[in-house]
Amino acid sequence: MCENAWVASILHADLDAFYASVEQRDNPRLRGRPVIVGGGVVLACSYEAKACGVRTAMGGRQARRLCPQAIVVQPRMSAYSAASKAVFEVFRDTTPLVEGLSIDEAFLDVSGLRKISGTPTEIAIQLRSDVRERVGLPITVGVARTKFLAKVASGVAKPDGLLVVPSGGELAFLHPLPVERLWGVGPVTALKLRDRGIRTVGAVARIGEAALVSMLGKHAGRHLHALAHNHDPRAVQVGRRRGSIGAQRALGRTPRTPADLDTVLVGLVDRVTRRMRAAGRVGRTVVLRLRFDDFTRAARSHTLLRATAHTRTILDALRGLLATALPMIEERGVTLVGIAVSNLDNGKAIQLPLPFEPNSSGTLDEAVDAVRDRFGTKSVTRAVLLGRAESLEMPLLPD
Repeated sequence: MCENAWVASILHADLDAFYASVEQRDNPRLRGRPVIVGGGVVLACSYEAKACGVRTAMGGRQARRLCPQAIVVQPRMSAYSAASKAVFEVFRDTTPLVEGLSIDEAFLDVSGLRKISGTPTEIAIQLRSDVRERVGLPITVGVARTKFLAKVASGVAKPDGLLVVPSGGELAFLHPLPVERLWGVGPVTALKLRDRGIRTVGAVARIGEAALVSMLGKHAGRHLHALAHNHDPRAVQVGRRRGSIGAQRALGRTPRTPADLDTVLVGLVDRVTRRMRAAGRVGRTVVLRLRFDDFTRAARSHTLLRATAHTRTILDALRGLLATALPMIEERGVTLVGIAVSNLDNGKAIQLPLPFEPNSSGTLDEAVDAVRDRFGTKSVTRAVLLGRAESLEMPLLPD
């Protein structure tokens, strides 16, 4: 049996308040002070700002009321991308077994490196030191026998910490934690559990799987039952391609007309389909995600007959989903629109040309896609986007 089955040798490394930390690194005046990245909507905030109640995705006006002494800076996506690449170089210098989760976090499998680099704890200590010295950023590391528990450990250890969950001591660590620490437990599920007096992971573990399934549904019930007993057989996967490609845009609290929302949708679809074609991916399922003024969320999805990266096809499907959501938007307001395409496949292997009606705009759309893919997004601009500021394009892990 491999060492990983006996020893806590999976690391979850997570940069602390990433965007804000990069700003504090690059500007000494910001160090130790509350920093908010983004004006209209909070994209990120330092721990000093979090201490005042500021949170990511909060409206800028509310954030400044909570923390009037905060310094607001405009995001610099190129700086964050460069910092991410530098950190992942440190990860890969530590072990070849790296699974990126986002631009600021990854799993690392360090089993089998004891004779070369030391124990997993010693490797984690060195990793934190290397990231601080080579990139200038704080990073928190959780070490455990499973991916799930390593991620929980890093969350508990934040900010700028290290927490090792020893093999054999997993349940003693896990069970006193609140139910929200379980992957998949959001506000709705947490409320269902707490309404039944289930407040800790240990309380979830004491419930039978059948009871959890009847309470939460088949998938969620089985999932939480397994995690509450630290059952997570997943290995660190190197080079795993992303399961979906998406983009989102925060809108603030300004009322938006259906035409405004359609324009936002056009910009997001252009961005996502361009990334899909660049990665050679096609997808079948389109997803629309909305966040409302009261911070509730909703999602709608539609599965196409066949996989595609064609802009007009995906845009039409999302327009249909948006139309069904307009009554909710009118009632509750909307502060964020997000889209994604999932069920991805290798486009070069399977994509077929889509049929177009005679005299349709299909050929023109394909031409626009081709020009933008070859010469850049600013080479051709859709008329509906003229004169509008482009939304921020978040840095992403390579596909």
